[in-house]
Amino acid sequence: MAEYKLLLPSMGEGVMEATIISWMFNEGDMVKEDDSVVEIATDKVDSDVPTPVSGKIVKILKQKDEVAKIGEAIAIMEVAGAGETVAEQPQEPKSHNEVKTEIPAPTQEDIKELEKPLAAAATQEFSGDLYLSPLVKNIAQQENISETELKSIKGSGLEGRITKEDILAYVSNRSATPQAVAAPAPTPQAVVSAPVAQSAPVSAPVQIGEGDEIIQMDRVRKIIADAMVNSKRTSPHVTSFIETDVTNVVKWRTKHKDIFEKREGEKLTYMPIFVKAIVKAIQDFPLINVSVDGDKIIKKKNINIGMATALPDGNLIVPVIKNADQLSLSGLAKAINDLAYRARNKKLRPEDTQGATYTISNVGGFGNLMGTPIIPQPQVAILAVGAIVKKPAVLETKDGDVIAIRNLMFMSHSYDHRVVDGSLGGMFLKHVHDYLQNWDLNTEI
Repeated sequence: MAEYKLLLPSMGEGVMEATIISWMFNEGDMVKEDDSVVEIATDKVDSDVPTPVSGKIVKILKQKDEVAKIGEAIAIMEVAGAGETVAEQPQEPKSHNEVKTEIPAPTQEDIKELEKPLAAAATQEFSGDLYLSPLVKNIAQQENISETELKSIKGSGLEGRITKEDILAYVSNRSATPQAVAAPAPTPQAVVSAPVAQSAPVSAPVQIGEGDEIIQMDRVRKIIADAMVNSKRTSPHVTSFIETDVTNVVKWRTKHKDIFEKREGEKLTYMPIFVKAIVKAIQDFPLINVSVDGDKIIKKKNINIGMATALPDGNLIVPVIKNADQLSLSGLAKAINDLAYRARNKKLRPEDTQGATYTISNVGGFGNLMGTPIIPQPQVAILAVGAIVKKPAVLETKDGDVIAIRNLMFMSHSYDHRVVDGSLGGMFLKHVHDYLQNWDLNTEI
């Protein structure tokens, strides 16, 4: 028998580690190739790790709730062989129903090459109560950030850990703040007249009364909470609103939904229509499709639309429609249905939640007329669509104004006022409105 090390596989750009949620097998159990053996969690999504070989799990190296780095061994297996240690080949984590691809997995040597740029970060040591990923350590070293400074940074990652975005935001703010310089010792009069520094506001203690129930936040809820607070702290939010007549959209979907379901075996919702209108508006105003890096604006080449999705447990996840501008209405419908299904059934892969450049949230799905959504960092804008409601509306005709029953919907557009002014944010929203209100009833599906 040969020894085989099961490694934590790569999980997409920017993901350097994962937390073990649970093992599906015990030490001594036999597993078959492609069996999912462990469930892991990143700050993006939960997923399963399959074994690329058949054999026996001899030793589990990373227990529940422990953190493993990409390329690190998480278990040792015994497999059929000539008695030598076989090469470790990390596999991409995947859902139980994912089709196996023919793309070869990276070898251990590949992983070593990829991690070389991070090796220098290991030379800078920090105390045991401050956990930093190699990437964050590397940035800290390059920017000469002290341990005291690092401890002052509020992390938005798992269990409050500092992420790449956190430390880059700190570096940006740090460079914008004048550095302290030596000054002569103050005179007594100067001490008396100097303004007193205001301390940070302290949250009022929560009163717990008899019969109150205490519910501990789960891991995902804590990640969401930290991300929302971080976004509000990072981006000055402005929200614009508009009411749109979507009567043509409703008529068009009513005409095509049964035909589409019979032909494709897929539901035809309103979401692909909304996404199509957003994509067209982004093409009109590409400076909505950007991110901020310090004093630089990064204009994104791809249009990847995040789709806020409520989960059965009450949490939220945002799977991403990649290259949405390259998909037809039919393609959008299939992509949206697939992502929504896998999100609700915890089948998303880590890469399914990465790379969004703009996000849509359907608050109307809960009967709400409108909402003020929070921007998912590092994007700079998000659109919320409300419930479609029949209302009397004034229509202009060649014979004068008339009142008719129309399908109306509110939309709200939140944007980062650092880089998106009211004119850009408002014109973008108006273009989405125009595309929906003037929807062509002859549009092909």
